[in-house]
Amino acid sequence: MSQTRRHFLATSAAAAGIVTLLPFAARAAAHSGDTFDTDAGPITVHPVDHASIVLETPAGVIYVDPVGEPAQYSDFPAADLILITHEHGDHYNADTLAALAGDDVQIITNPAVFDMLPEALAAKASKIANGENAEFNGLPINAIPAYNTTEERKKFHPEGRDNGYILGFEGFRVYISGDTEDTPEMRSLTDISLAFVCMNLPFTMDSNAAASAVAEFKPTYVYPYHFRGKDGGTQDPEEFAKRVGTDVEVKIGGWYES
Repeated sequence: MSQTRRHFLATSAAAAGIVTLLPFAARAAAHSGDTFDTDAGPITVHPVDHASIVLETPAGVIYVDPVGEPAQYSDFPAADLILITHEHGDHYNADTLAALAGDDVQIITNPAVFDMLPEALAAKASKIANGENAEFNGLPINAIPAYNTTEERKKFHPEGRDNGYILGFEGFRVYISGDTEDTPEMRSLTDISLAFVCMNLPFTMDSNAAASAVAEFKPTYVYPYHFRGKDGGTQDPEEFAKRVGTDVEVKIGGWYES
């Protein structure tokens, strides 16, 4: 599988893997993206901010958890599909969603967000719960449980409510973690080509847990994302990259300005 790298500096690589790193400010410029060539066609990843992602794919343009000012999305093609993982304000905002949801867009959410949608958005939406499946333009979409396992964190993301997603492109499976810890469901994933894995405290997990899980399910590529926390809870994606090991190529995206 070949890959086009834009605005990356490659570090020296161990024999079995590569880590590509660049300071955040350089990656943030112009929402620089990376293109992965797949059997289904090219997939381009655009980090937007924190948990928000734009994917240009053979099935259409997919927005994941779009929040913030709609102007942040003005440089991207309009969404064909919008995925919402859960209800927290850094993942779901009804006003942003309304501004970005064109006439022909389809929205897929977890059940809790679906029940919150204004009527106009609900008309464009469908819901899938943990373990359920959907399809968009021939693209299989699986809802993967996303939840906290540490006792004092369970109040943030209780088991059974929130979704991660697997997008099943031909020969190239994409996993989007949503907000979660390193659950058994994450660790048992197989055949993942590209993963987006969260890590921040106190809301999800630290970089050690995230790296341990990624080293176990071994995606071909992984982006650490959603790594700004509070009260010292921000995680260092470069430390995560060092802990993952040499079987997975780690990408550092420009989700943050500095």
